[in-house]
Amino acid sequence: MNDEIGDAAGLIWSYLEGVDRATATKLVAETQLKANEVQRAIGWLAREEKITFEREGRSEYFSLKK
Repeated sequence: MNDEIGDAAGLIWSYLEGVDRATATKLVAETQLKANEVQRAIGWLAREEKITFEREGRSEYFSLKK
């Protein structure tokens, strides 16, 4: 399972390199990952301190740390 989560984190990392930020819903749509895979990968990237979180109203956005 760790390999699958790592692979999903890599896909999300690659996607976020090309955009300013994205919601989890956008990540699911653009990476073709399942919602639970995106959530696990976000957790992985957060644990490694690779992404930031930003709330705007009811939306939560993820972006790469700069």
